[in-house]
Amino acid sequence: MKYLILKTQQHTASHLVEVNLFLQQLIFGAVIVLCLFSVVSPPIALLLGVLIVNVFGNPFLAFNHKAITFLLQFSVVGLGFGMNASSAISAGKEGFLLTVLSIFSTIIFGTLLGKWLKTDKKTSHLISCGTAICGGSAIAAISPTIKSSENQTSIALGVIFILNSVALFVFPFIGHQLDLSQKDFGLWCAIAIHDTSSVVGAANKYGAEALQIATTVKLARALWIIPISILTAIIFKNKNSKIKIPYF
Repeated sequence: MKYLILKTQQHTASHLVEVNLFLQQLIFGAVIVLCLFSVVSPPIALLLGVLIVNVFGNPFLAFNHKAITFLLQFSVVGLGFGMNASSAISAGKEGFLLTVLSIFSTIIFGTLLGKWLKTDKKTSHLISCGTAICGGSAIAAISPTIKSSENQTSIALGVIFILNSVALFVFPFIGHQLDLSQKDFGLWCAIAIHDTSSVVGAANKYGAEALQIATTVKLARALWIIPISILTAIIFKNKNSKIKIPYF
């Protein structure tokens, strides 16, 4: 009798686990489909992911690493299809020197700050590159190159998206307080704000001229993903392995 009761309990528990897994997969899939629509911005998508995983769990944990690597590389290639290289380069000539100085000074400062705060080296590098170039797109390119973990990539993306959200509202206010011209504000947005979407949003609030300057300079800035990715591959090369060029 005890044996039958034990078997029944085991069968019930197994059935509940299967039902719970099915519900997790259903919710997870529904959120993925929802995020395919433009109404869900990257910060909202990130927040949904954090909430779903912590409340319901991740039913595809075993496939996370391979899926993230592929999706990040695919996203960088997709970014390339949306850019006109000649237009971006010609438009960014005016802010070229400022772009170079800001990119490398930001990466160096971020590295030193990470060491001072005793932050994980890969996480610091991802945040520094995201801040220096173009936010989530840069992190998407650098992450597979340094083989960062899911946790390291998620932390970097979270920091960048939070800062983007703050900048979207704070920058126009500061620009008006400092009485910046349309040109100056456009350059400032393109260099100081991470993701292109936030750059466009902040500059659009300030004026049409600021929007045009900020967008074109930001596109030229995004092209620095290529040399920075190759430089990262050289810096993070293991002693017993060859340099892996991020061909994507």
